[in-house]
Amino acid sequence: MKKNEAVTNITVKTAGNAPYDILFRDSFEALSGALEAVGCSGHRLCIVTDSNVAPLYLEEVKELAEKVCSQVECFIFEAGEQNKTLATVQSIYEKLILAGFDRKDYLLALGGGVTGDMTGYAAATFLRGIRFIQVPTTLLAQIDSSIGGKTGVDFDQYKNMVGAFHQPALVYININVLKALPEKQFANGMAELLKHGIILDADFYEWTIAHMDEIESRNPEILRAMVAKSCQIKQYVVEKDPTEKGDRALLNFGHTIGHAIEKLKHFEMLHGECVALGCVAAAYISWCRGLIDENEFYEIRDMNVGFGLPISFDGLDSEAIVEATRKDKKMDAGKIRFILLKKLGHAYIDMTVTEKEMLDAVNFLNADA
Repeated sequence: MKKNEAVTNITVKTAGNAPYDILFRDSFEALSGALEAVGCSGHRLCIVTDSNVAPLYLEEVKELAEKVCSQVECFIFEAGEQNKTLATVQSIYEKLILAGFDRKDYLLALGGGVTGDMTGYAAATFLRGIRFIQVPTTLLAQIDSSIGGKTGVDFDQYKNMVGAFHQPALVYININVLKALPEKQFANGMAELLKHGIILDADFYEWTIAHMDEIESRNPEILRAMVAKSCQIKQYVVEKDPTEKGDRALLNFGHTIGHAIEKLKHFEMLHGECVALGCVAAAYISWCRGLIDENEFYEIRDMNVGFGLPISFDGLDSEAIVEATRKDKKMDAGKIRFILLKKLGHAYIDMTVTEKEMLDAVNFLNADA
């Protein structure tokens, strides 16, 4: 990745939707102006956040929103994937109805991927759709889930089984919140960031590895460059395929097996940790098919260690994991759309991955096997 001037904004354009900006800032200071620019002036806004994020940023964001909006409401839910449900969305609806929200009002997601996905789904379905704003506070949300309009909730522990495509009106990224992010949550985001390089940009992947020490020490300049580049990769994919009819499925690299592990672990492992394991499994199948060489495979695996991510799991049956993949929402006519690597930086959709190949890959990861 070449060193360029600091990126301050990216405009995402998808067919049939209004373009929206991703803003990269070093504080929340410019949020009032950004809200005004997208039309919030004189309208109601409800900030949705969780019990972990609210004590950190809610008051500041609320005060900034109140400079622009006619009324600012707050909805706080108990943090955790287990609360990313239709029941919580129903409570958001009730909050909006009692506060008199109409179709010209706004929701604002302040938090990580759970908050963003659920707020986006509430916005997509309340009054058949109102506008919403993403203010992601985790690395995972900043570089992945806040961009592209995929919203949804879990259903009976099946991840994101209920959802809708609903593009945000704005994504406002405060890079400095990453300084306070716990190590485990930072690693959680690095899994998706590494994935972006592995599937689409080998130069960015190698740049990330070369700057490992600066990334781990949270160097502000490096973080801004890293987040902006990862967002540009996500932008490229979602503009090309906004509703996952083709190449956007490449972003699911590592997710088929990763989601199965996540579900069977009852969400005790973070999403990024499970995706990291799924990426190793997909790379393993690619290696066994002769698509990537041994050195490339082990570099992909071992970089998990460098960025605080797992390379194995225990406590699960390998065959149960393969069985769980059959309930994945990415099934197509009874077959799994599996993402493999032709080479580092070049992924493709494959419909021929067998259960034996998946089982061999899972056994490679399973410390109990």
